[in-house]
Amino acid sequence: MLDAEDGITEQDKKIAGMAHDEGKGIVVAVNKWDLIEKDTGTMERFRKDLKNELAFMTYAPSVFISVLQRQRLDKVMELSKLVAEKRAMRVPTSQLNSLIIDATMMKQPPSDKGKRLKIYYVTQVGVKPPLFSFQVNSRQLMHFSYSRYLENKIREGFGFEGTSIKFVFREKGDKE
Repeated sequence: MLDAEDGITEQDKKIAGMAHDEGKGIVVAVNKWDLIEKDTGTMERFRKDLKNELAFMTYAPSVFISVLQRQRLDKVMELSKLVAEKRAMRVPTSQLNSLIIDATMMKQPPSDKGKRLKIYYVTQVGVKPPLFSFQVNSRQLMHFSYSRYLENKIREGFGFEGTSIKFVFREKGDKE
């Protein structure tokens, strides 16, 4: 919960980062919204600030509330339930692999010195937070930016609002 009057503080960012790293479900509630002087673009500007300041968790839905005035508190509960459902959601392996095949056709995996990353298959191995295991030819070829691209494609395809997604990259012969 953020204080609308204070804006996004360093402490807010630190707590959000800890929640993200731990794979917790996140809904950003901006409290004291009733005390903010508003014009037509106030909420959008604040959302843009949230996106910039909390860029590592743009997947988290936000809601502008007033606890004192009891405004939109039901929306916080509604979003919290949605996030809990998304954290526990399982994606069928066939649908997941179909999405990954499409994603790799749209943007080729990275290569290094003539060797290209190959993704053999993907499966979801955990929930709360969702954990996906990728069987690849070489972990070293999986660049951070391509991993982020795949995360965005999985989010786009299946949702996962309010929860971080974790990946594990395994090569043939790796132990569980």
